[in-house]
Amino acid sequence: MKKSNFIVKKLFCLGLFAVVLFTTSCSSDDPTKETTPPVVVVPPVVVPPAFPGPTYADNYSSISSWNDRSKWNLANVHDPSVTKCGEYYYMYQTDASYGNAHDGHGHYPYRRSKDLVTWEYMGSAMATVPAWVKDSLNNKRGRMSPALPAIENPNYGFWAPYITKVGNKYRMYYSIVVNNPIAGTFDNAWAERAFIGLAESDDLATNAWIDKGMVVCSEPDGLKPYSFTGSRNWEDAYFKFNAIDPTMVITPEGEHYLIYGSWHSGIAALKLNATTGKPDQLKTLSDYGTRIASRHPSSRWQASEGPEIIYNPDTQYYYLFMAYDGLEVPYNTRVCRSKSITGPFMGIDGANITNGADCWPMLTHPYGFNGHTGWVGFSHCSVFQNPETKEWFYASQARLPKDVAGINASNAIMMGHVRAIKWNEDGWPVVDPERYAGVPTTTITAASFIGSWEQITMNYQYGVIQKSTTILLTADNKVSGGASGTWSYDSTNKTLTVNGVKCKVSDAWDWEKATRKVTITYSGLTAAGIPVWGKKTN
Repeated sequence: MKKSNFIVKKLFCLGLFAVVLFTTSCSSDDPTKETTPPVVVVPPVVVPPAFPGPTYADNYSSISSWNDRSKWNLANVHDPSVTKCGEYYYMYQTDASYGNAHDGHGHYPYRRSKDLVTWEYMGSAMATVPAWVKDSLNNKRGRMSPALPAIENPNYGFWAPYITKVGNKYRMYYSIVVNNPIAGTFDNAWAERAFIGLAESDDLATNAWIDKGMVVCSEPDGLKPYSFTGSRNWEDAYFKFNAIDPTMVITPEGEHYLIYGSWHSGIAALKLNATTGKPDQLKTLSDYGTRIASRHPSSRWQASEGPEIIYNPDTQYYYLFMAYDGLEVPYNTRVCRSKSITGPFMGIDGANITNGADCWPMLTHPYGFNGHTGWVGFSHCSVFQNPETKEWFYASQARLPKDVAGINASNAIMMGHVRAIKWNEDGWPVVDPERYAGVPTTTITAASFIGSWEQITMNYQYGVIQKSTTILLTADNKVSGGASGTWSYDSTNKTLTVNGVKCKVSDAWDWEKATRKVTITYSGLTAAGIPVWGKKTN
């Protein structure tokens, strides 16, 4: 195209020069003779192609088998952890897939992407269980009182790896849970013991990991017996902290902390040796960490898990993201923050989460825009940053609801979601209403908002999908339809205020549209920490 345009321009210039010479000569010979105007060649208008956007289906059951893994993209994602190495983002996850397609193919499946949109399934990061897990398990069982017999062939669960770069190494903190009963006749629904291990790699592209052994485990604290019969629940947990769901942060002062915990006793912060990536000792219960978040101050039952910790240098806060409630449908994401890694962590309402207050704001919740089944089980996130642009992102799985017609076990469909994070003027994160699709950035003006919108006010209801209502933003800055009031737009800060709620706006991809297309969205928080999401429909 450039070459042809150049030729056209050259011909045009030569033609124009010839015409000028011709008309000049004729004028000198006969000034009264009419001249033929030069032919103007208009260069063709090049219209850029429409943004194609992702087209893969949310219902991936037809390609869920192992033989179709090259087609998965973000299908079969659970408890992701994302980091960047070279030109690729790498995503690692819990052993989980629709129909257990991953079984027999190693542990901690991973995939990679250059753009956070198209993902290539790569295999697994761990081939076999490290020998230290069984050895440590039986060593600890033998030293319990009363002593428990060794387990010759433990049953394992492989959960929630966390990947980060430390110096020139990539560290993977991973969870291995022993599913055998502790003692007596209990079923396997409650883990005998959980371990967090560490492996290191020089380059994620090689998938070459050197295992470094145990970091921490679930340790009895003597407050509850482990040897008894009858029914049990999380309130009867016999150990101090449940050693799964690791995440890690390096403080501005260079201190390293592992954050972990799931479902009971709260979330713990454990100081690590920066060189080894492990605690210096595990001799007393205090060596297993300090509780930094608790859903109930006096109960061992918590219904919170999946912590993710980041430090934002722009706000100078540590942000602790947590998954609340049951996995299948109610799962929702909360966040609190602190100036200190060991707390206290506070909510948007000023409540002390470290001391057991309920955590607000809420960032995600089961939801549904029009034209879609909606998404549930939407939490246990990875929060990561593009090292070049400094943009923040939120990644998690989300499930289709239960009993969707035509899909066997629809709630087992777990699609990976990657969404942009914006930060409001008060330093709290908000999550984009639509999944990230690499939509080109446009100039959004006040006129861009005039039209029909779907808005979801994400009220907290246990296991209930929050549905959208249709509202209209008019040129006279009024809101009508499913809500009434006013709106305004601050183009400098890309902040739309709708009925007093300040929202960050984004160019977006309308995933729910029958023919997907670009749109714009907004995301904000009420003063109480309730998310408000909006998507323009026309």
